[in-house]
Amino acid sequence: MSVQPERELFPRVCDWDNLWLAYERASRGKRGGAPAATFEYMLADNLLQLQEELREKTYQPGRYHSFYIHEPKRRLISAAPFRDRVVHHALCNVTAPLMEAQFIPDSYANRVGKGTHRALDRCQQFARRYPYVLQCDVKQFFPSIDHAILRETLRATLHSTDVLWLIDRILESGRGVLSEEYEMVYFPGDDLFAINRPRGLPIGNLTSQWWGNCYLNPFDQFVKRELGCRGYVRYVDDFLLFSDDKAMLWTWRDAIIERLAHYRLTIHAGAAYPRPVAEGIPFLGFIVFPDHRRLKRRRGLVYRRRLRRLAQSAPQALIDASVRGWINHARYGDTYGLRRAVLAECGLLGLEVQGLWIRRIRKRKPRQGRPRKTLAQR
Repeated sequence: MSVQPERELFPRVCDWDNLWLAYERASRGKRGGAPAATFEYMLADNLLQLQEELREKTYQPGRYHSFYIHEPKRRLISAAPFRDRVVHHALCNVTAPLMEAQFIPDSYANRVGKGTHRALDRCQQFARRYPYVLQCDVKQFFPSIDHAILRETLRATLHSTDVLWLIDRILESGRGVLSEEYEMVYFPGDDLFAINRPRGLPIGNLTSQWWGNCYLNPFDQFVKRELGCRGYVRYVDDFLLFSDDKAMLWTWRDAIIERLAHYRLTIHAGAAYPRPVAEGIPFLGFIVFPDHRRLKRRRGLVYRRRLRRLAQSAPQALIDASVRGWINHARYGDTYGLRRAVLAECGLLGLEVQGLWIRRIRKRKPRQGRPRKTLAQR
């Protein structure tokens, strides 16, 4: 694939076809909501205005709408205004291919052809190949991302001053959004003013997802190239290192902690220690074993409560969509019995939703065939 010269990046961001594509992607699944519908009412005028603001460099992002979600754990989500989401898509349409070319194959978050299920498959492949695993997760990842370090990382890939201007605008608009979620950590060489360093990416922005991958890409390269770890999987801030040697994993653990400090990041050190893969690896909502997977107990309990509430008063179409989504996720583990139990508890086991529930949860009939011969008969 040919890459356009850097001087052409920003004109491509502002191009009418790119802005139209950005609107289509930003509105996917959201056209029934008021923000998308309001923008669409004067679609051509709104896109032309965005195009002019970008070209004249008068574009100014709006205020974020923040709210908490509690599944699987409490997180502060910050949603940008719809017109800003169109700009985020327009920027990522052009810059993402340049970033993608530098990522390692075993980074699975927010990438086309990757995702959680591919990451689970890769994790299980390594669990069958190596006896030990070191599991780590970065503490308060998005609130901790340092703007100065991120700018330097992006500047190494994107040499267009106009694109960097737009990135600065978006970064500045999210400054302080996650300040209440961040617990200050001081690193070697810090002074008292380190607390004022701009940091944090709003969880909910498309740009935040891509820039989070860019922020940890140098760390991925360190693990693969300098540590020489062949069995490595990362999904956002969760990552796994596999090895035949437990002592080697302890050595890598110390090196990881030291290297992440360069990016002003820390891990949950108390939970990061080598363990046998046979014990099961809690990863992306599942417990992964070398020969099977189980859905985490908490995930099953949470969905059971949610489905009970839906079954009492929700429209059938909403129940159908909820069950389809859950089954599509849970089927990536050995959850046949769990799926039957959850649906039976809510009185939904015998129902059919567009042929999906019955097809996936129907108990298999025993194969009809000739009885096996005994040893004497052979």
